Amino acid sequence: VQLQASGGGLVQAGGSLRLSCVTSGRTFSGYTTVWFRQATGKEREFVAGIWRDGSKTFYADSVKGRFTISRDNAKSTLYLQMNSLQPEDTAVYYCTASRSVILSSLRVPSSYDNWGQGTLVTVSS
Repeated sequence: VQLQASGGGLVQAGGSLRLSCVTSGRTFSGYTTVWFRQATGKEREFVAGIWRDGSKTFYADSVKGRFTISRDNAKSTLYLQMNSLQPEDTAVYYCTASRSVILSSLRVPSSYDNWGQGTLVTVSS
């Protein structure tokens, strides 16, 4: 599945953004769908994920209570609503998906093969 993230931009601290991720030609149904981010000079890190059957959501501790992940299978679109943004949220955000990832590997970037172009989020102080 090919993915394309969008919706990034420049926002002041405390502001909000909503990221979107669309697939090309495939549905998200049956896929665990995940957002990662990578700040300059740092490793890619897990942000949030939805389990393949949609039954569970997962969040990094750093974004819990501020970010909300959701998806619309009919539109083949994954979302990340980001509120109360802080400068440390500045990063390129990537979406990815997998039909086979296991729960213990959900937060590991190497568990995923398909990465689209990310979208840059910049939070000014």
